[in-house]
Amino acid sequence: MVKTKLIRKRNEKEFTQKDLAEYLNISQTQYSRKEKGEVEISDEEWERISKLLEIEVDEIKEEDIKNTNNYFENTVTSSSFGNIGGTFYCNIPEFLLESQKELVEMLKKEIRQKDAEIELLKKRIDELS
Repeated sequence: MVKTKLIRKRNEKEFTQKDLAEYLNISQTQYSRKEKGEVEISDEEWERISKLLEIEVDEIKEEDIKNTNNYFENTVTSSSFGNIGGTFYCNIPEFLLESQKELVEMLKKEIRQKDAEIELLKKRIDELS
């Protein structure tokens, strides 16, 4: 979940992402991922950020809401530890799903291009025959 309160307050105080990243001793990329909600902001980091911005943590902290659409069921009936049953869930971060979707689209486009090339080659073979 994008940290809109944090971003708004950071901009109001005229701090850049790089400024906060340096303050937290992390890379700007890592900080950006925290603002986007891809990486969790620890309680300690919330405290440090609020001190820098001179506001209370409650004014900027936004809790992450789990997206239940990103949970997948896998039922396990046995393991090397004996017979266990039940349903187990795996949370796949949204940024991973998005990158996989982009990859799938890229591969689909490549397949369409290759199919078109194959059709052209078939036509050329027919012309030579």
